[in-house]
Amino acid sequence: MPEAQVPYTYVQTPQELDKFAADNRGINWMGFDTEFIGEKRYYTLLCLIQVSTDHGYYLIDPIAVENIDPFLAMLEDESIVKITHAGDNDYRLLYINYGTVPKNLFDTQLSAGFIGHRFPMSFAKLVEAEVGEQLGKGYAVTDWAQRPMTPKQIKYALNDVIYLRLLYDTITEKLRQNGREPWALEECNLMGDPAYYYRDPNHEFLNSNVARSARTKERVFLLRVYEWRRATAEKKNYSKDMILQSKIISQLARGVKGGKESMASNRRLPGRTVDRYGDMFVDMYTKPATEEELEVANSVNRLAQEDEEDDMIIELLYLIMKYRANENEISHSLVMPRNTIRKMKQDKAVRQSILGSGWRRELLGDDFVNWIKNFESLSVRLEGSKIVLES
Repeated sequence: MPEAQVPYTYVQTPQELDKFAADNRGINWMGFDTEFIGEKRYYTLLCLIQVSTDHGYYLIDPIAVENIDPFLAMLEDESIVKITHAGDNDYRLLYINYGTVPKNLFDTQLSAGFIGHRFPMSFAKLVEAEVGEQLGKGYAVTDWAQRPMTPKQIKYALNDVIYLRLLYDTITEKLRQNGREPWALEECNLMGDPAYYYRDPNHEFLNSNVARSARTKERVFLLRVYEWRRATAEKKNYSKDMILQSKIISQLARGVKGGKESMASNRRLPGRTVDRYGDMFVDMYTKPATEEELEVANSVNRLAQEDEEDDMIIELLYLIMKYRANENEISHSLVMPRNTIRKMKQDKAVRQSILGSGWRRELLGDDFVNWIKNFESLSVRLEGSKIVLES
């Protein structure tokens, strides 16, 4: 077992994993992190699980131990508080790979946004701010699948869990002092809902600005290209960009209606791609659309040029949100990104999911919710030194 700064247990057999679970039966908290490789792969490879509990530090090797059910059961145990930093990616990977839905969650990055820290804040900066310790330089860009791991890799991996309990204690105390603990826990435990991990299978198409600005025939083509790229990447376990680079899809949509010759003459389209797939792309473009394809294609709102007053109202609402967040010492980036107000204006479902209930509605107030609901009839004017927003 390689040397590290702190004693730890390396778990690399099913028997050792069973012992880890038995030794930690009855615990009430667990810090954890993961290391994984997603580059050049469709399926992200889980390479290492780091765990801290009252009984010590553990490195679980999921490459050597294929069945990690004893660990997953701990994640699903409501009696154990799971402490992470930016745990979104970890939980999402475990949900996709194993169907695990965690319970009783505390994320230090999310929770720090409720006590005045910027969101998102790096682990090293948060440890320095709340614990007073300076961590060394990161070691994230490395081959986590290599065995044996180097001492530097192990040191880096352990540092990710050594300070989690200290952060939990200091942040929780401040949350209780400012009365924001219920808000923080509400936000953290969104990751304990299976709906949190749902992603529309057509999400790439639905979020494509190229699709929004395209006509129906080009939209159907784009829908087919995205699905072909995804299915091919899944089959070969390659990254989607290894199948077809994202940056050339818009060029394909513009050139395909002119046929293979038109695509071949486009200097922004790789010749090898056109030679290999050109006939298929032309077939995708010319083949009649199904009813299901038309339904998806027409569900994308065409890009509309916002008039100047709409732009001003969106910016004003954003500034009001930012003011109320800062007034309550909550990171405004945690409340909502800048483009969320525009999305809420366009989509009632987004509006309901964000402002239907919960801490955001409480923070922003009924006036803000009503402004969003009645955006189409909102107007803004100056009355002396005051800005008036009314519907």
